[in-house]
Amino acid sequence: MQTQPQAAKSIVANGIRTHYHDVGEGPVVLLIHGSGPGVTALANWRLTMPAFAQRFRVIAPDMVGFGDTERPAGFRYSMENWAAHLLGLLDVLGVERAHVVGNSFGGALALALTIEAPQRVGRLVLMGSAGTAFRITEGLDAVWGYTPSIENMRALLDIFAYDRTLVNDDLAKLRYEASVQPGYQESFANLFPAPRQRWVDALASPEQAIRAISHETLIVHGREDKVIPLTSSLRLAELIPRAQLHVFGQCGHWTQIEHAARFNRLVIDHFSEAGDPPSEAA
Repeated sequence: MQTQPQAAKSIVANGIRTHYHDVGEGPVVLLIHGSGPGVTALANWRLTMPAFAQRFRVIAPDMVGFGDTERPAGFRYSMENWAAHLLGLLDVLGVERAHVVGNSFGGALALALTIEAPQRVGRLVLMGSAGTAFRITEGLDAVWGYTPSIENMRALLDIFAYDRTLVNDDLAKLRYEASVQPGYQESFANLFPAPRQRWVDALASPEQAIRAISHETLIVHGREDKVIPLTSSLRLAELIPRAQLHVFGQCGHWTQIEHAARFNRLVIDHFSEAGDPPSEAA
């Protein structure tokens, strides 16, 4: 029987009051969410955390700039500072090493974290991941350019999901209300202002550094993804020496939601075969 994610916790990580979930026991898995409007760790990983928590200790933070995590005045949003935030969280929680799963923007951050501190990462999963050079899609431009309304949120949901049964007015209303909580949209609007190709470029890690990643890496992508092009994952599969690529047909940008059971089994198997699982610091 799957356990539901417990109420979120709060802790100061790298000087930032951080909102996070911490469930389950065992080898540590760090989940890094994407960058959609109103996104939170829970919204992104609500179907993932209960399954993973049966085998692993799952840590899923709201990254600085998103969700209920503090938004410090003058904070410079960059891959370097986001990675420092994650490392600070692992440090304060006493986690020496963790498997890492990154979704979209979170995939780019997972790459940057692995390059910056390879000893802190066990196995790596990149899902619908940014982090390579590509021409910005109309879908991603729309996501980052979101202005709050139920109609605009419904249009974004149509971009995210291949499965139309996942998209309805109730979900659009729920996600819209999340996007207009105090501070959410103000922060989001400042993260990726137009012209937005520069932010795709800023999320990309140098290809030489990606080639040097020695970690066992699972790359997952939806074939019909309109936000991050499949070519991004194909390129990652070419660059990372110990990579395997799984492409879900009839799937958009929500692999972990549209194919939740299959995605969970695939990732759990990937982590379970590790010979040297991450552990908490003594």
